[in-house]
Amino acid sequence: MIGRLKGVLVMKAPPALMIDVNGVGYELEAPMSTFYELPELGREVTLVIHYAQKEDAVNLYGFQSERERGLFRTLLKVSGIGAKTALSILSGVSADDFARLVANSDLTALTRIPGIGKKTAERIVVELRDKLGAGLAPVATGGVKIVAHDPVAEASAALEQFGYKPAEIAKLLKDAAEPGDSAETIIRKALKAALRT
Repeated sequence: MIGRLKGVLVMKAPPALMIDVNGVGYELEAPMSTFYELPELGREVTLVIHYAQKEDAVNLYGFQSERERGLFRTLLKVSGIGAKTALSILSGVSADDFARLVANSDLTALTRIPGIGKKTAERIVVELRDKLGAGLAPVATGGVKIVAHDPVAEASAALEQFGYKPAEIAKLLKDAAEPGDSAETIIRKALKAALRT
């Protein structure tokens, strides 16, 4: 089992990234909260890993902190939530804000996260209310720029991976994208706006 990777960041295209560890390229998926903290390509990075093995695939998920990985693993235990939805949750809301939404039974805000319908939001509240305490630290949200030719196109692709429909993406990007913004900045603004609507 793989619990941590330390190597050179060689590719990042949200939600996918690749770390070269002594000549072996490990492909991972990560939430945007982790992408915000990634260094430039060619620099060393260390991520904690969630290793998931299925009959036909092995998937690796990378996180900036143990707390982030812990919340991801907690979310996977909720009936109806898979890795894609768990990544979407971590991408759209900080760990503290998520805990607050669950504690306040804020079903409306939870259903704004792609992949979460009313029934899933209700299950999250019922199953996690006692597990998510005030001890959760906020997920880091720095502003490291990503190398991209077209930040808007990259942001659009990332939002699609997180489950947004093309019409929703177009509306979110229209309001979020400003000249000179990096893809990560656009994605962050779009996800925050999606939770408010």
